[in-house]
Amino acid sequence: MNPPAAQPVLSLSAMGKDYAAPVLDDVSLVLNAGEVLALTGENGAGKSTLSKMVCGLVQPTRGQMLLDGQPFAPGSRRDAERLGVRMVMQELGLVTTLSVAENLLLDRLPHKTGWIRRARLHELAALQLAKIGMQNIDPATPVARLGIGQQQMVEIARNLQDDTRVLVLDEPTAMLTPRETSHLFEQIDLLKARGVAIVYVSHRLEELQRIADRVAVLRDGRLVDVRAMAGVRESELVQRMVGREVHEHEGRERRVAGPVLLSARGIGRAQAVRGVDIDLRAGEVMGLAGLVGSGRTELVRLLFGADRADRGEITLHENGKVTHHARKGWRSPMQAIRAGIGLVTEDRKSQGLLLPQSIRVNATLSDLGAVSRAGWLQPAKERGIAQKLVELLRIRSRNIEQPVATLSGGNQQKVVFARWLHRECKVLLLDEPTRGVDVGARADLYAQLDRMTDDGRALLMVSSDLRELMAMCDRIGVMSAGRLVAVFERGEWSEQSLLAAAFSDATGRAANPQASAAPSTESTASAVPDQTAVTADTP
Repeated sequence: MNPPAAQPVLSLSAMGKDYAAPVLDDVSLVLNAGEVLALTGENGAGKSTLSKMVCGLVQPTRGQMLLDGQPFAPGSRRDAERLGVRMVMQELGLVTTLSVAENLLLDRLPHKTGWIRRARLHELAALQLAKIGMQNIDPATPVARLGIGQQQMVEIARNLQDDTRVLVLDEPTAMLTPRETSHLFEQIDLLKARGVAIVYVSHRLEELQRIADRVAVLRDGRLVDVRAMAGVRESELVQRMVGREVHEHEGRERRVAGPVLLSARGIGRAQAVRGVDIDLRAGEVMGLAGLVGSGRTELVRLLFGADRADRGEITLHENGKVTHHARKGWRSPMQAIRAGIGLVTEDRKSQGLLLPQSIRVNATLSDLGAVSRAGWLQPAKERGIAQKLVELLRIRSRNIEQPVATLSGGNQQKVVFARWLHRECKVLLLDEPTRGVDVGARADLYAQLDRMTDDGRALLMVSSDLRELMAMCDRIGVMSAGRLVAVFERGEWSEQSLLAAAFSDATGRAANPQASAAPSTESTASAVPDQTAVTADTP
């Protein structure tokens, strides 16, 4: 007996969207009840545009949508949600000044005679959090106090409603730990069993192979492939996504390390970073791995002056001589930048870019002296430098005057890189530099890292993806409980040894990672600690 045919929930026919030029054209798809459709492609391929059209956030230029066979044309996100079509966006939409409970039930706060029933609010919020494995979070906690990964989980929990028919997940695990990812996948299985249709947008191809039933590939705004996920090799997907071969760096040799450019001794801040000693050498990439709250991002922020250290010292060297010395760290990011340090932040939108401004402005902002004379900006020189950076990094844009807010995530990240290529800093700190970036753009960024080390720069790279660290780094340090508990040379590490160090206590005694982490196919040891915004002065 044949299984019953899948029931179409959502149908898209010849969908298209034009801005100054078409960004999506002639896309037709059918989404069935109880299936996960993986939607993938390079940054700028049209994934977010298509997802937002489905969820009422963007109005299509042409095409037709049917929901349960009836015309579906939501004029807003609220319209789509009333019909059970919801979206978890990559960029968080939480109100950080409100509590977790208030964010979860913002549109249906329990009340009586105009007064919010706090006890009932927290009870309902606790039930919602339990669905996603976050029982340990107090519903009364202000969202601003949560780390980015926890905020992402709250955003997901907010959209797990009983009336959901279609759920779009846009890069939902980009900021999650393996444990949190495992809870999310359990929820996806439950939603599938209820007949919910799921669109899963991700650049993590190993995730798609794990949970997707079918995969749709977009390239340059067009649908180039739809197929069953079973049996599809990762290399095939990459080829369809980018239209060219993309080579990883798994078997690379160790770079030849030059002299120490930056040394930190006993650097620390309260209990977040506790007496770390670290050396960054010319011509090499040092990685930082660790779990949630291990202190990786906090250490990077101390090295950049975004947070003030309360102990220790930082020294910069050139040609064997001390050029800058900062007792208790830098006074501000501006002082660090002037000393020759750059930072690619974890959160490019709130901390790394001026979104309304153009590519030209963002790319040259790090060194205005290079594009001005006697205090007056030289527009022709600025445009020339910006254009060269766009071409070097293959930033996909209409022109250098395009606002950065209108670029895809991967191209925004390239603009952040462009800024530090323009500045020519000797030490570059990279906090999750490829988060939410597709394989093609990631390969371009890796090529830039190689060029930087060839030029003699020292790089410190924080990543939640152990595969990325093992592919790109010459040394990998592991943070645990605010301390640097281990440093491995290329050829000495394995996933098991890195995880064992990450799960060790602050004294370096190894714990068993298998007992501490939920099962996951991801090769990650993620850390997304609490952060406050970088308020750097413009150099």
